[in-house]
Amino acid sequence: MPSEKIGEYEVECSAVELAGEQGWVAHLAIYGHSNNPMHRNNVFPEQRVSLDAIFPNKEEAEAEAHRVALSMLESSRGGVREH
Repeated sequence: MPSEKIGEYEVECSAVELAGEQGWVAHLAIYGHSNNPMHRNNVFPEQRVSLDAIFPNKEEAEAEAHRVALSMLESSRGGVREH
Protein backbone atom coordinates (compact mmCIF):
# COMPACT_ATOMS: atom_id res chain seq x y z
CA MET A 1 0.00 0.00 0.00
CA PRO A 2 1.50 3.37 -0.92
CA SER A 3 1.91 6.05 1.69
CA GLU A 4 -1.10 8.21 2.40
CA LYS A 5 -1.41 11.75 3.71
CA ILE A 6 -3.83 11.99 6.65
CA GLY A 7 -4.02 15.50 8.02
CA GLU A 8 -0.47 16.63 8.73
CA TYR A 9 0.85 13.05 8.85
CA GLU A 10 2.19 10.66 6.23
CA VAL A 11 1.09 7.10 6.95
CA GLU A 12 2.67 3.94 5.57
CA CYS A 13 0.69 0.74 6.02
CA SER A 14 2.32 -2.51 5.01
CA ALA A 15 2.12 -6.26 5.46
CA VAL A 16 4.90 -8.72 6.20
CA GLU A 17 4.58 -12.39 5.33
CA LEU A 18 5.43 -14.68 8.22
CA ALA A 19 8.42 -16.94 7.69
CA GLY A 20 7.76 -20.60 8.27
CA GLU A 21 3.99 -20.34 8.58
CA GLN A 22 0.97 -19.18 6.65
CA GLY A 23 -0.18 -15.64 7.14
CA TRP A 24 0.62 -11.95 7.18
CA VAL A 25 1.07 -9.36 9.92
CA ALA A 26 0.25 -5.65 9.87
CA HIS A 27 3.02 -3.02 9.99
CA LEU A 28 2.64 0.73 10.38
CA ALA A 29 4.85 3.82 10.26
CA ILE A 30 3.72 7.42 10.77
CA TYR A 31 5.75 10.48 9.81
CA GLY A 32 5.14 14.10 10.74
CA HIS A 33 6.08 17.39 9.14
CA SER A 34 9.76 18.13 8.53
CA ASN A 35 11.38 21.37 7.37
CA ASN A 36 13.87 19.35 5.34
CA PRO A 37 12.30 17.80 2.20
CA MET A 38 14.99 15.10 2.20
CA HIS A 39 14.11 13.95 5.72
CA ARG A 40 10.91 12.62 7.26
CA ASN A 41 10.12 13.19 10.92
CA ASN A 42 9.42 9.69 12.22
CA VAL A 43 6.79 10.01 14.97
CA PHE A 44 5.78 6.32 15.06
CA PRO A 45 8.62 4.11 13.80
CA GLU A 46 7.73 1.22 11.53
CA GLN A 47 6.62 -1.68 13.64
CA ARG A 48 4.11 -4.47 13.85
CA VAL A 49 0.68 -3.48 15.12
CA SER A 50 -2.21 -5.71 16.27
CA LEU A 51 0.32 -8.11 17.72
CA ASP A 52 -2.06 -11.00 18.29
CA ALA A 53 -3.50 -10.97 14.78
CA ILE A 54 -2.34 -13.00 11.78
CA PHE A 55 -4.14 -12.31 8.52
CA PRO A 56 -4.77 -14.71 5.64
CA ASN A 57 -3.59 -12.25 2.98
CA LYS A 58 -1.59 -9.08 2.42
CA GLU A 59 -4.62 -6.90 1.75
CA GLU A 60 -6.29 -7.70 5.08
CA ALA A 61 -3.06 -7.04 7.00
CA GLU A 62 -2.63 -3.67 5.27
CA ALA A 63 -6.27 -2.79 5.98
CA GLU A 64 -5.70 -3.54 9.67
CA ALA A 65 -2.61 -1.31 9.73
CA HIS A 66 -4.71 1.46 8.15
CA ARG A 67 -7.47 0.98 10.74
CA VAL A 68 -4.90 1.26 13.56
CA ALA A 69 -3.41 4.41 12.00
CA LEU A 70 -6.83 6.06 11.79
CA SER A 71 -7.58 5.08 15.37
CA MET A 72 -4.27 6.48 16.61
CA LEU A 73 -4.63 9.75 14.74
CA GLU A 74 -8.28 10.23 15.76
CA SER A 75 -7.65 9.53 19.43
CA SER A 76 -4.60 11.76 19.67
CA ARG A 77 -5.93 14.91 17.96
CA GLY A 78 -2.68 16.75 18.41
CA GLY A 79 -0.07 14.06 18.32
CA VAL A 80 0.40 10.39 17.87
CA ARG A 81 0.06 8.19 20.90
CA GLU A 82 1.61 4.76 21.12
CA HIS A 83 -0.79 1.93 20.31
